[in-house]
Amino acid sequence: MKRNIVIAAVTAAALIGGGTATALATTGDDQGPARQAANTKLSDDGNRDDRDDRDDDAAKVSSSDVTAPEAIASALKHTSGTVVSAELDDEDDSAKVVWKVDVLSGDNTWHSVSVDPSSGRVLGSQTDDEDDTAQVRAALKGSSVTAEEAAKAAAGKGVVTSVGLDEDGKDKSWEAETRTSGGAEQDWKIDLTSGKVTADRSDAQDDDADDADDQD
Repeated sequence: MKRNIVIAAVTAAALIGGGTATALATTGDDQGPARQAANTKLSDDGNRDDRDDRDDDAAKVSSSDVTAPEAIASALKHTSGTVVSAELDDEDDSAKVVWKVDVLSGDNTWHSVSVDPSSGRVLGSQTDDEDDTAQVRAALKGSSVTAEEAAKAAAGKGVVTSVGLDEDGKDKSWEAETRTSGGAEQDWKIDLTSGKVTADRSDAQDDDADDADDQD
């Protein structure tokens, strides 16, 4: 409708002025280019967010002199029990990076122990409420590989940034995330009894599915 009004106005102006004018009209979806530009911007924003996340992860790794096994050992010296997970992450609302080690004590109390990634010193500990204690205990029953040993096994694949128990599903295992010197990330599964390290195929399939969705 607006396009017709503009053409009529141009034609009328040409007639009044005694000249000639040629009006070109296009057909189709006027919003097509705008929609394409918006989609391109969203894609660029998503890629930029991915790059920012990778840069943040790289900064976390470079700021840590203490390995995952060392952080776990330090946490256990402070709080006895069974380590269920350890992760190199930001500390609450601050930008400070620490190792967060979750320890399940003998009385089924959960402890979140913060370990300095530079010195290995325990910075503090707090108790947490978790509702999967029985599930974790059941998954670890009969296990001969600890979180510390799983982290050591995964260290052969790169710098371990996290290790944790996967107590869901049929195949229980330790899961670890590593980063190589080139910045590539990879998830691994570590067998609870043999300590064998294998690539997490389900993670790779999820990544392929996400890539397919992005292309759509």
